[in-house]
Amino acid sequence: MRSVAVAALVMVCVGFAISAPGTWALLRVGVRLRMLDSPGSAGHRKAALRAVPNIGGIAITLGIVLPLAAGVAAVAVVDWARITAILPGIAPHEERLRASLPLAVALIAATLALHVVGLVDDRRALPARLKLVGQILPALVLVLFFDVRLLTMLGPLPSILITMVWILAITNAMNFLDNMDGLAAGVGVIVSALFMIAAVVNQQWFIAGILGLMAGSLSGFLVFNLPPARIFMGDGGSLVIGFLLAVLTVRTTWWDPANTEAIGSVWYAIFMPPVILAIPLYDLCSVTLIRLRQGRSPFVGDQQHFSHRLVQRGLSKRGAVAVIWGCTLVTGIGGISLGRLPWWQAVLVGVQTVVVLGVLALLEHATRPSRRSPESPG
Repeated sequence: MRSVAVAALVMVCVGFAISAPGTWALLRVGVRLRMLDSPGSAGHRKAALRAVPNIGGIAITLGIVLPLAAGVAAVAVVDWARITAILPGIAPHEERLRASLPLAVALIAATLALHVVGLVDDRRALPARLKLVGQILPALVLVLFFDVRLLTMLGPLPSILITMVWILAITNAMNFLDNMDGLAAGVGVIVSALFMIAAVVNQQWFIAGILGLMAGSLSGFLVFNLPPARIFMGDGGSLVIGFLLAVLTVRTTWWDPANTEAIGSVWYAIFMPPVILAIPLYDLCSVTLIRLRQGRSPFVGDQQHFSHRLVQRGLSKRGAVAVIWGCTLVTGIGGISLGRLPWWQAVLVGVQTVVVLGVLALLEHATRPSRRSPESPG
């Protein structure tokens, strides 16, 4: 486990080392080329446009994809006899790393496809249906041809449907969450770091490494995205974050009753991902219900996200972001421990998660919105 943890931490540093200077460079390029905050698709309700570049997702994506592509190339051509002689700790993982090559190549291609969809949408807003198709196709390829499946014991068709719903839900949850300075990036750092811990415990090198790259890349971007943000990630970043989180959580082994050292040795360990992602899912579900109740499309943006609703009830924008970060950390810490707890302690974690969400919902309905309206970055 120690070697996997060290490798994951190295990937955090690599992701940061690429993303931070890349974001700095994109900040200047974006201002010079006027690649700034855009109004979104028809009907999108935004408080105000800001003269801030929205191409930071390029740096986040490069911080993940470049090292991953380099790793794929290295694994494909490396002299393993020499490597294992220098690093004997990697020998038990050689076969698993080689077996991960096809999925890694497919994941790079799918990530870049989502990234392009996001970049196009940031420059010229795509219709909601076309944008959804751009999310479905890469996910479907991974699910059908690369064994990215949830709950396979239910049979092929239910597993495919459940996995597709999960990937699309998390992709859009992170996309929806990118509505205030530092919000999506901060939440992304928290949940990717927690999922990285799970992969390290399971000694899943491939998953832990990518999650480490995500945590590092998002941290490097966050340096420039903290309120008041100097650059936004745009859909070119938020779609990538959500998609990778969804796919990597599917590939992580949450329940392995035969392995007492695994992150989950009891059946309710399968609930770890939704508990860790409870706050982004709360925002996705609540804003979708609000829009549907108003007779509007769930995919047309507005100022009714959870963060906006907190500001309307008196919090500052920084305060709203801090509350959501804090709640994500609370539910996430409970979630990451779920799979190793006795049943009664797991029930307490479930109760804690429900109480956190219930308190947030109660505060929303028990307080009146103030007259000021929040300002959205994109």
